[in-house]
Amino acid sequence: MTHKEIIKKIEWKDLKNLSIKEMLIENNLTIPWFVLSITLAYHGHYILALPFSAFFFLTALRQVHNGFHNSLGTNKFLTWLSLYINSVLMMTSIHAVKFNHIRHHKYCLTEQDYEGKSASMTWYGAILYGPIHMFLIHKITLKLGNKYYKRNVIFQLISILIFATIVFYFNIYFLIYHIIVMIIGEFLMAFFAVWTVHHDTHESPEMARTQRTSWKNKITFSMFYHLEHHLFPAVPTIKLPELAKRIDEVLPEIEKKQTF
Repeated sequence: MTHKEIIKKIEWKDLKNLSIKEMLIENNLTIPWFVLSITLAYHGHYILALPFSAFFFLTALRQVHNGFHNSLGTNKFLTWLSLYINSVLMMTSIHAVKFNHIRHHKYCLTEQDYEGKSASMTWYGAILYGPIHMFLIHKITLKLGNKYYKRNVIFQLISILIFATIVFYFNIYFLIYHIIVMIIGEFLMAFFAVWTVHHDTHESPEMARTQRTSWKNKITFSMFYHLEHHLFPAVPTIKLPELAKRIDEVLPEIEKKQTF
């Protein structure tokens, strides 16, 4: 069954709309994790801070991912502001990630899909490739992106540099911790955000892997409903569990390769 045939069979357009409560959740999901992480790091409890830093990174990834697809329920400026703030906090140009992610949907797992390069590697190869992946997505955006993307990438990189310079110059130890953890997180993106959801799917790239175990989806904030996302990228993450339910009911025969 083709992508177009699946779209015709599933009711999904109503899932694009967010209630005020859902919009507030999607746009503020990162705050408690960031506050807890920074507070614990400020008091020197780095080990205790680590899981909260991980959850901040994951929820920030969810937030910017929705921003890529204009699914935050906010206007253009507020969506841009979310991408900018998370660029500084996550230590990477989120507009560079966005440019490559949009191309990933258009050219999924082809030679032109620079985001998806690690999908054809071994799991340990994807981990080792992580730093190259982060360098490459910035390079590709500055090379192939239009003026809007290039301007935003440069602005975000300058902002990150200023932030990091201030933090290290004044030796703000709890923010040094945050920067180091975020960079490690970015270096693992080629594995967690690409390999886990796309390995061994090259024959049908649009049929990405997914996750159907309830507790796993809860602790990963529904970020591994990747089959559903690739089929219906305009649907916000908060609505993906409902979308998965509809797909299972209407098209139970679709193969659902598990993420983990």
